[in-house]
Amino acid sequence: MFGMSVFQSVLERLKAEETEEGAAREEPLPRTSILGLNAGFAGNLTSSGMADSGAVRRAYFDTASEDMLAPPKPAPEPVMPDHLCRIRPEQIASDLGLTDMETASGLADKRRRFAAKNHPDRHHPDFRGNATIRMKIANMLIDEAQKRIYLMQRN
Repeated sequence: MFGMSVFQSVLERLKAEETEEGAAREEPLPRTSILGLNAGFAGNLTSSGMADSGAVRRAYFDTASEDMLAPPKPAPEPVMPDHLCRIRPEQIASDLGLTDMETASGLADKRRRFAAKNHPDRHHPDFRGNATIRMKIANMLIDEAQKRIYLMQRN
């Protein structure tokens, strides 16, 4: 060590310690971690490096709730809303609340409110036929009322 720099002497000492440890150890130590994985997962590895499926299964079922493990419940059968059964024009006119004294802006507001409740996209696919009929008749009734307003304004 004499005649060497401090850095060279430290390197020599580290090499000597490394060779002493290597000679004392006949088998390489098993790897206890995997680069990029946390210690919890790496702790479940067997000597072959594969995850112990029993440990993984236990970890999954320990954290799973009863709801997660139960088979999914079937969805209840949809029930058609009562208003979708009303498809006669006089029923729809009543639902719209049409009167003889309507204004153009009042009719537009009634159309929007009716569509918000009855539009086919807002209902279960099984009930879209009735919703479509209701929307068609409501639009027809409102269009007729708008024509009457237009004709009365021209006269």
